Amino acid sequence: MDLENSYEVSRTVDFIRIRNYTKVVLQFPDELLKDSASVCKVLRRELGKSVRVYVMADTAYNSCCVDEIGASHVGAECVVHYGHACMSPTSNLPALFVFGKALLDVSACAEGLRAFLSTTEKTILVLYGLEYAHAIQDLQEALTEVTVSPNGNSNVQYAEVACLFIDPPENNNSKHEISDHGDDSKGLQYHFCKREDFSCKYHLGGLNWSIPADRKMEDYDICWIGNDNSAFANIVLTFNNSEIVRYDADENKMVKDVSHLKRVLKRRYFLVEKAKDANIVGILVGTLGVAGYLHIIQQLKELIEGAGKKSYTLVMGRPGSHKLANFPECEVFVYVSCAQTALLDSKDFLAPVITPFEAMLAFTKGRQWTGEYLLDFQDLISSTQPAVVTKQGNELEEEEEARFSFIKGGYVEDTATSQAENEEVDDSTSALVKATEKAMTLKSQDTDAVLYKGSAKSGSEYFSARSYQGLNPDYENPLPQSYVIGRKGRASGYKDEIEKPESDPAV
Repeated sequence: MDLENSYEVSRTVDFIRIRNYTKVVLQFPDELLKDSASVCKVLRRELGKSVRVYVMADTAYNSCCVDEIGASHVGAECVVHYGHACMSPTSNLPALFVFGKALLDVSACAEGLRAFLSTTEKTILVLYGLEYAHAIQDLQEALTEVTVSPNGNSNVQYAEVACLFIDPPENNNSKHEISDHGDDSKGLQYHFCKREDFSCKYHLGGLNWSIPADRKMEDYDICWIGNDNSAFANIVLTFNNSEIVRYDADENKMVKDVSHLKRVLKRRYFLVEKAKDANIVGILVGTLGVAGYLHIIQQLKELIEGAGKKSYTLVMGRPGSHKLANFPECEVFVYVSCAQTALLDSKDFLAPVITPFEAMLAFTKGRQWTGEYLLDFQDLISSTQPAVVTKQGNELEEEEEARFSFIKGGYVEDTATSQAENEEVDDSTSALVKATEKAMTLKSQDTDAVLYKGSAKSGSEYFSARSYQGLNPDYENPLPQSYVIGRKGRASGYKDEIEKPESDPAV
């Protein structure tokens, strides 16, 4: 394998030299880690001793995101990200992306597109994994004869790579052209859909495309070139009203059955209904580098508080069933991460795990799901949804109405938690003591009602009703007991044991 071509060594060297970086971190996913030493050696030879190059693996969260936390340990000025990328905006460090060049049989792919083109009258929108971006130009040339109809209208539209590198918000004043594409970080739009006078521009998974303002995405059929991975799932769930096919580059065939991904929407809607009945919500921090994660966490806290529920923020790296089992008081978790890792399969978990968008549906009063689905929390930060009740804002004046719970099979009332009812909102020590004393009075109540019927409003109430309270700090006898001499000998026969007489053998 030609490392310099596959890992785009020349483009990487030009990027580092133009910006005068002296400390660069190379981030590899697990499947490409075997080539990290060779790539690092080539870059050091080209850059010289003035630039220090580090290799980073085993990221704290997801390999598709830029690991700014790991890079900051060596004081890196830039991260070069290799392999599959979600293209989420960074917070502090600039990042250069090298997607790789996966093999694609252009002739077979063109033949599959021709066959699909003959079965539909709609325009086909070609989306693809970023590792196949290098072959799209050849694919366009192979389809030139069939992509233009006699009236001159194009029947096939191709998405473009949004950018090849990303600058954090404070560094967006600089602009550098580093490749033939002419892409720069300013071309990366963080909003899923941006409407203009004559067109609608879409950005999803590192790809950009635009459609006329008078048309919708339902007017297009989508062809995905790539594997059945998280990026493809993001496409299917986001455009769930469009017909979608996938070209499998490994088996060189067109796959039209994507029903297994569309069934995921039913499961997600069930989790939304289950989250509505939760009283205690855990916010899982699944990233420390994606720009805006602190804003969405704060927005979720205010949303949950306005819905009359208690929230706890948890930072634990990659979540797992064994980790989340340490927080049994949480009846649902909201996972804040990049768009391509937001869908966490929680079938083996004690409590469901939902996305920030699903949390907006569950905890915003009066909001109904219209079929729209978003996985990128960047579009939720500036979302103009109904206002929520916070301790700083004004309370809603409308009367609380009972809602029907599809999980419990009856009407329930969601009462907002005011400051007088929830002393734990106050961070002072006295408020915490008062909340604990109030929780301890629940010991005489029915334990099952707290543990299984969801009547606990906070973690202290939940733990006060448990049968096991942990080590008792108020031990009646603080003096330790005197030591006792243990047994001597072997386990087969200790010296203090009385030898039993042998019984007579059976006749």
